[in-house]
Amino acid sequence: MQTTGPHNTDEHAPSALSEASGGPEKLPGIRHVIAVASGKGGVGKSTVSVNLALALQQVGGRVGLLDADILGPSIPVMLGLSTGQLPEMTADQKIVPAERHGLKAISMGMLTGDDKPAILRGPMVGKYLNMFIGTVQWGQLDYLILDFPPGTGDTQLTLAQSVPLSGAIIVTTPQDVSLKIARRGLRAFETLNVTILGIIENMSTFTCPHCGKDTDIFRRGGGERMSRELGVPFLGAIPLDADIVTGGDEGRPVVADRPHSAAAQAYVAIATALAGRLRGLPTTALGAFAWNWETNEGEPAWVESAVQPMGSPTTPAGFRRRDARTLSVVWEDGRRDDFDVRDLRLACPCALCVEEMSGRAVLDPQSVLPDVAPQTISSAGNYAIIFRWNDGHSTGIYTFEHLRALAERFAAKVVEDV
Repeated sequence: MQTTGPHNTDEHAPSALSEASGGPEKLPGIRHVIAVASGKGGVGKSTVSVNLALALQQVGGRVGLLDADILGPSIPVMLGLSTGQLPEMTADQKIVPAERHGLKAISMGMLTGDDKPAILRGPMVGKYLNMFIGTVQWGQLDYLILDFPPGTGDTQLTLAQSVPLSGAIIVTTPQDVSLKIARRGLRAFETLNVTILGIIENMSTFTCPHCGKDTDIFRRGGGERMSRELGVPFLGAIPLDADIVTGGDEGRPVVADRPHSAAAQAYVAIATALAGRLRGLPTTALGAFAWNWETNEGEPAWVESAVQPMGSPTTPAGFRRRDARTLSVVWEDGRRDDFDVRDLRLACPCALCVEEMSGRAVLDPQSVLPDVAPQTISSAGNYAIIFRWNDGHSTGIYTFEHLRALAERFAAKVVEDV
């Protein structure tokens, strides 16, 4: 493996992607994909998703809403959408999303009906999620909101791997038990290299509509305190308001039904802050890719302009096939590495190649052919790449942190050998 420093020049021209106004689209036609999540159920996450989507619309965005809670969908009720009906299809077999209040939406609940539970194993949940993302005719959107289910399981991992998220919003209520679980959800996104766009405190202070007295039913200020402790933005607090509950049950979200209420205004303020934060985020140079190594079809970008002295050491700014045996990587901090592809195969981190508990390598190097090579290399969300090898192996997810650590380990070994 060869490594060069940040000051080497490169003969390739910068990609046009990095120069596009506002950064590249996360998905075709979609500028930003935003996860709304929390480790804990019952914090009003779906209510926040619906009203935040409508508030983003009010500040000028074109918005879609995907109910990623396949097993417990609630978006159809909150938007007053029909359930138990097959969706309309386009001539090229794309699903036409439902539309209410100008908001495009898709949910498993629209397909199954209110009283028909979706009893599905994990792979089928992933299949439906990919269908909703890949075969729905969203059109041009500024924001696609993904309403995540609670927890840190299959759905979260599937979406983080298959969708290049712009970032995640963590919803919590103010009490300690909610904050502790929301913190776990936040850490899970950080592990997957997903930017935390901010924390929203839901069900904050209740103001009596009769006497005007404030009551902190679930305590107060916990979300803002957590944001300070973890060093992530606090987007705002949503008051506890009975009209939010009533409107949600009747398909009348408060932002659309009572736009001048304190709750609706809080959502608009959060949407304004979120839009500003998204504009200010550094754009990741690379989009999603599925790269045929043999033909070089689908080769990802190589974005010289994304390299900067303070750039991230674990964010690649480009991948390239230097030759049939060498994968080149340039990192945002300017470092360049050339990996022999067999070395990468031997360093596969999957559970078949490395004992999960001890970290001991179980892959026998003698079993790996000298001419082993990738067939395809695909992006996995914002945090990893996945190889499909010509020896049939395809279960290794190479996080960018793992890839960077390999680069440094291989470089150190070269120095020792010299």
